[in-house]
Amino acid sequence: MREITKIMKGWEFTGPDGTTTTVDLPHTWNARDGQDGGNDYWRGTCIYRTHFAAPQFNTASHQVWIQFDGVNASAHVVLNGSPVCNHDGGYSTFRANITELLRDENELTVEVDNSKNDRVYPQKADFTFYGGIYRDVSLMVVSKNHFTLDYFGGPGIRITPTVQGTDASVQVTTWHDGEGEVSIELLDAAGNTVATGKGPDITLTIFNAHLWNGVKDPYLYSCKARLVVNGTVEDEITTRFGVRSFKVDPKKGFFLNGKSYPLHGVSRHQDRKGLGNAITREMHDEDMALIKEIGANTIRLAHYQHDQYFYDLCDEVGMVVWAEIPYISEHMPNGRENTISQMKELIIQNYNHPCIVCWGVSNEITISTKDKKDMLDNHRQLNDLCHEMDKTRLTTLACYAMCGPFNRSAHITDMVSWNLYLGWYVPGFILNDLWMGFFHLCFPNRPFGYSEYGAEGMPNLHSTHPHRGDHTEEYQAKYHEYMLRCFKRHPWMWATHVWNMFDFAADARDQGGEPGMNHKGLVTFDRKTKKDSFYLYKAWWSDEAFVHICSKRFVERTGSTATVKVYSNQSTVALYVNGNKVGEQTGEHVFTFKVPLNGELHIQAVAGDRTDESVIRHVDTPNPEYKLHKTKSKSANWV
Repeated sequence: MREITKIMKGWEFTGPDGTTTTVDLPHTWNARDGQDGGNDYWRGTCIYRTHFAAPQFNTASHQVWIQFDGVNASAHVVLNGSPVCNHDGGYSTFRANITELLRDENELTVEVDNSKNDRVYPQKADFTFYGGIYRDVSLMVVSKNHFTLDYFGGPGIRITPTVQGTDASVQVTTWHDGEGEVSIELLDAAGNTVATGKGPDITLTIFNAHLWNGVKDPYLYSCKARLVVNGTVEDEITTRFGVRSFKVDPKKGFFLNGKSYPLHGVSRHQDRKGLGNAITREMHDEDMALIKEIGANTIRLAHYQHDQYFYDLCDEVGMVVWAEIPYISEHMPNGRENTISQMKELIIQNYNHPCIVCWGVSNEITISTKDKKDMLDNHRQLNDLCHEMDKTRLTTLACYAMCGPFNRSAHITDMVSWNLYLGWYVPGFILNDLWMGFFHLCFPNRPFGYSEYGAEGMPNLHSTHPHRGDHTEEYQAKYHEYMLRCFKRHPWMWATHVWNMFDFAADARDQGGEPGMNHKGLVTFDRKTKKDSFYLYKAWWSDEAFVHICSKRFVERTGSTATVKVYSNQSTVALYVNGNKVGEQTGEHVFTFKVPLNGELHIQAVAGDRTDESVIRHVDTPNPEYKLHKTKSKSANWV
């Protein structure tokens, strides 16, 4: 049976300046300079070194493997002076057999390289490529007879459920090294056995199957696979799976288990303030809790493979997931092999997750691509690879505006979505309606979605007359109000994903008065402040009763009247000022009141049994801290 030991404490780290310090994993050397702006965070090779005693194992009957869950971007692993493996790709799991190299006491060295090159993705994108060993490192003792560990970091088991009426047909395919007979047991969520069988590739039936039904009922089964030699279990793995069906109708949108299931959700970057990508499970949990709070039912996991733990969370809470590789912004002819290997890792490592419905092959690849023919060939190869490896899921990609509706790259995958910031980078909210309508008119049988849309919003910047480019919390909310109404007018879209759920680091940026950040998140980088837009989406999507007064941080205001905007998912909202009821409205999502502004106003909004409060006060002169002050900087927005 497997014995797993984490190697996380007391690593010697030799950093960019040649100094050696002691660090614990997860770790990145770009936690600060990758977030401070300037487009100058350090990229190169650093060295991690640790010492460990060999685990107890029988050399005649066992093997010892080392597993890395994420090393960005390239890793060269050495044990006791001997090369172990190389790996290119900063977001996926990789393993190596180290049995023959082990001594009683061992020195493990990992050279980690995030330097600029033309062969490993990503190299150009609007986010920071944090260097380091930023996920777990483990030692695994297994029998020589074990489920395969060296096939693109996968689990050695593939589960393909198919809905057949009220039942489910479940194909279980396993791969193993050495000898042994494979025994399969399927269990329900309560741990009861529902089907058993033997063989490396068998199909079992679950009668009256309980479907994985999105956020309303994310039911999960388990598959327990055993490798048995002469009556003894040599290896055992357990994998969860869900039974569901889905389809996309270009005229009616997404369907889950035969029923219309409009996909509305967010994109997510994984980094944190002061930590980069070196985050904990508790932080993953917090992110998911915030995403659930707004009532989202889908997540685009941009722009790379995320931690396995987060895919598990998506399974557990019922999020429909778009998973993708970091083939982004610029096609590199020398990077084609890397796109293939990263896609194989993504699919093989994540095949069993019921949350995933599509594989994303690229993002905004036409921004700076020079060799268009090679790029198109690469896309066709990736698309064919996805269908060859996984016949159950669809393919998609995210196009930038400059790609255009008639660009050939937009018509290779099963579906297409666009990254459009109409109303932010260019004026005109209505351009969104025009774009959607035109594409649907030209290609009525092509599934179409919005993979990115958003506007920068700083919770410290405010205006009574918000306008494009002011980075105020009010303009961000105004933008999203329009987009939600726009999507309602186009119900045939297969999915919409807000860019972004959280602010994230992009060291090349200098916008909003805080260098190194993309501020399009509904929640701030530190996860401490929910912007007004967060509550707007909650008003549209969530069933949890609430009421929220907007612009709470906009305390000091000029003028004789003040506009008080309220978001709620309740049908009626009453407003009180200094204890007196000044109005009541019946409507949906957004409620707007005008009140006289004199002195200090204590405002209360009431919707059913929910209340919210704020304070505003009249001033004669606008508070200069509410206005964006642009300064010259060595940073330049990457686009």
